[in-house]
Amino acid sequence: MSRWKELPAELHPHVHQLAVRLRRLKDHGGLSMRQLAAKTGYSAKSWERYLNGRSLPPREAVEAMARITGDDPARLLALHEVASEHWGKTRGTAPVGPEAAEEEPRPGRSPRVAVVAAVVVLVLAVSGAVLVAARFTGGSDGGGGHGSGAAAATVTTPAASASRSPQTYTCRVERSGGRWYAGNSRTQDAILAYGHAGPEVAEAQCLLARAGISPGEVDGIYGPKTQRAVKRVQQRDGLVVDGIVGPHTWKALRGVTPP
Repeated sequence: MSRWKELPAELHPHVHQLAVRLRRLKDHGGLSMRQLAAKTGYSAKSWERYLNGRSLPPREAVEAMARITGDDPARLLALHEVASEHWGKTRGTAPVGPEAAEEEPRPGRSPRVAVVAAVVVLVLAVSGAVLVAARFTGGSDGGGGHGSGAAAATVTTPAASASRSPQTYTCRVERSGGRWYAGNSRTQDAILAYGHAGPEVAEAQCLLARAGISPGEVDGIYGPKTQRAVKRVQQRDGLVVDGIVGPHTWKALRGVTPP
């Protein structure tokens, strides 16, 4: 495991969360900075900036990290989307980071090819958001199944989820293996933040209601009421009060007593 420097105190919690997640993926993959650079096409110096919170990584770099470490790209890109919205507000810079103009080109790419590739990525991202929204509204199983395909399809960006009509989920709360489950998802570590939607959000809402803290309607949409309820649970259990559901908050919601 790497001995990481402390992240800048001025980082927004969402940006901090992304940097910590990327650090963990690098460590779990046993990758050195040189190996990470070779596998992703972004220089070791660039990754040092990304992982130390001095620059926000481009979407392509985050996607490459997910690919080489076997992480769910939809969840990681959703976390990047939320972080990018707050980067400029916190650091006073453009979302791509202050060193974007100095970014080393990826091997084998000319500047012109890089521009074309960026346009293609943008088009694919928009198309993907439309397809995910279509599946949510037209092809959902209604019960919020907890297979890996369903989870990937329902992790969305705030912009995509805002246009959806609410869907009602059922809370089937039961205790199993020392944990509470509500029948929508069995995840232990999904990252959920304001604007996300899907069965994992519905699972969190059901567990919040079980704990006596109302998240509003159980509709699978992470709105302001759900965020406030999450913060109350975090405050109650002595966690970081950031309104983001991560592994520690899931333990609190599922009733896991810390060692």
